[in-house]
Amino acid sequence: MTPAELSRTVRHAVCRAVEDGALRVDAPRDVKVERPRPGGRGDYATGIALRLARQAGRPAAEVAAELGHRIAAAPGIAAVDITGPGFLNITLEPDTQQRLVRDVLERGEKYGWTDLTGVVEEITYRADVRAAVIADTLRRIRLSQGTPSRTLCEGAADPGWAGLGVRIEAEHAHGRPRTDVAPVPAADDAATLLRRLGVDATRWGLLAAAAHDRPLTDHPTAHEPTAHEPPTHRPPTGPSPTGPSPTGPSATPTSARPADRRSATTHPRATAHTPHPLLLQHERNPLFRVRYAHARARALTRNAAQLGFAGSPDEHVDAPALTAAVGGHPAVLADVARLGAPDRLARHLEVTADALLSFQSSAQHSVLPVGDEKPSAAHRSRLALAEAAGTVLAGGLSLLGISAPDHL
Repeated sequence: MTPAELSRTVRHAVCRAVEDGALRVDAPRDVKVERPRPGGRGDYATGIALRLARQAGRPAAEVAAELGHRIAAAPGIAAVDITGPGFLNITLEPDTQQRLVRDVLERGEKYGWTDLTGVVEEITYRADVRAAVIADTLRRIRLSQGTPSRTLCEGAADPGWAGLGVRIEAEHAHGRPRTDVAPVPAADDAATLLRRLGVDATRWGLLAAAAHDRPLTDHPTAHEPTAHEPPTHRPPTGPSPTGPSPTGPSATPTSARPADRRSATTHPRATAHTPHPLLLQHERNPLFRVRYAHARARALTRNAAQLGFAGSPDEHVDAPALTAAVGGHPAVLADVARLGAPDRLARHLEVTADALLSFQSSAQHSVLPVGDEKPSAAHRSRLALAEAAGTVLAGGLSLLGISAPDHL
């Protein structure tokens, strides 16, 4: 059960309590669940009872009791404990992680998507390149959450936006009651950004910062080469993107394919100039780190195939940070669609990438057999979890309009 699914389970318990007449409250639109704080119990905790207590006119502990047995009856719930003034601590059934991984691998990059609602929305944006890219990204993400959207530019659209993958649907949309997307604008136009950074780094730079902050594309440097001539920098510490070979601990990184060379993280040749931070092939560059982690997941799959096995969630893997990142993806997409904040998705991808890189480089979590070791259920389960994380990264990058190459 993912955090998003658990949130819906708790909300359904509230609705059932209201329908049964046990609680007189308005059902909340959403319920926050999170990892228990130090000293807490279970896998997740929620303070929904404290939130509803005043409206119900009852102590929070009583509200928690009304909800607790209803939550405990839901599939996938092992136990519900009430702690403190009325916190609900929820323990999931042991195979919850396996079901999560299976769900991700079955749904692929559409993991976290919901069914179409039949409602069509409009997104009005100011006529500048950053607003256009954000609006286009919100259109993609809201579609993933069941709501098709049409984007409307308030002024004249720049034809150069199309080079960044922006779908220009309507221009000169004056007289609208509000402007939905009006972030701090970028210092440069689309043509300049494309020339300096390429598509992927430009989109990440325009999307990864909150709308009220300057975009990352504005970072000043002494010299900023074009996207076709970024210098070589070392990748994050740990195994190479191609992963361990069947006969040795590590293989030589594979060059990016020719089709990927216009992206922000390829390096045809080095220069003596200082590059823009978004072009660095270094762990300090979040864009590179996210795409490197995706490439690493794909490399693990290839190397496992060479060793004669494939990923399968046969048993539980002790990787709470990575499991939480993968399981939290649907909730992040829902929040981004609701709040109109694609920077939240970018941050979630960073968290997922860091958890994956930490997981696969840990001696405790050797994904591939070492030496004469034979592939086991543990290896298959670790590989499946890594593949699920790679799927989340690929799907998230796709919604941001950024490529996710299998090789870096």
